[in-house]
Amino acid sequence: MPWDEVIKRDPRDHWDPEYRPMPEAVRRALVVNLLTEDNLPYYTTEITRLFGIDHAWGAWSRRWTAEEGRHAIVIRDYLTVTGSCDPVGLERGRMQHAEHGFHQPIMGAADGFVYVALQELATRISHWNTGKLMDDKAGNDVMKRVAADENMHYLFYKDVAAAALALDPSAMVLAMERQVRNFAMPGAGIDDFSTAAKLIAEAGIYNLSIHHDQILVPVILRAWHLESLEGLSPEAEEAREKLVKRMQRIDKVAKSQAARHAARTAAQAV
Repeated sequence: MPWDEVIKRDPRDHWDPEYRPMPEAVRRALVVNLLTEDNLPYYTTEITRLFGIDHAWGAWSRRWTAEEGRHAIVIRDYLTVTGSCDPVGLERGRMQHAEHGFHQPIMGAADGFVYVALQELATRISHWNTGKLMDDKAGNDVMKRVAADENMHYLFYKDVAAAALALDPSAMVLAMERQVRNFAMPGAGIDDFSTAAKLIAEAGIYNLSIHHDQILVPVILRAWHLESLEGLSPEAEEAREKLVKRMQRIDKVAKSQAARHAARTAAQAV
């Protein structure tokens, strides 16, 4: 954390976006990433509801909460110390998002395993790609370190889900279909999220192509071997077929969006 930058400006002064210029997409991504991490009390509550609070799951939940809490701390410290965003707007955003809570439809443990694995990987990618676009070593280091934590969490949940697949493949396939169909990042309740999401997508931080190519395909198809699972119930077989078709549609839409974006970029360069 570049604490020496504290003395360069008084954080009580009116915030000037030109003091620390950066692409608007990067600034928006940093704020969205932080406000998402700020909603930790709801995530902890949801994990406790889904997996329980005793024994190994309780130990995991408490450790995970402690690690996740540091993410909000370090990103907020960076933004505040460097004057990279409006502290008043940031606090109002935190209040709005924390009051909104977390409303992902997760029916039980199987759905929980699937959602958190996909979400932790998506969060890792978002943090990492945000850091790559920052023209500042300290900021890049912060986002890389947070992304490394998220990767650890993703690997844990991915492996838990794989073990659950060995025990009850039908229940897990049904959960996969539901969670891919209803997937939304936990920050979707942030005020004016659609505007931020559009900027973030156009900057290549997180978009539909990334969602398909770097999350759904590596996890659903490669890690969890959706297409080669055996012994599924008729309902799960139907869910698998729906999920494969859904992923194909997502890929088609993602490629169409990427082509339109490339055309707009080329037109603007002329």
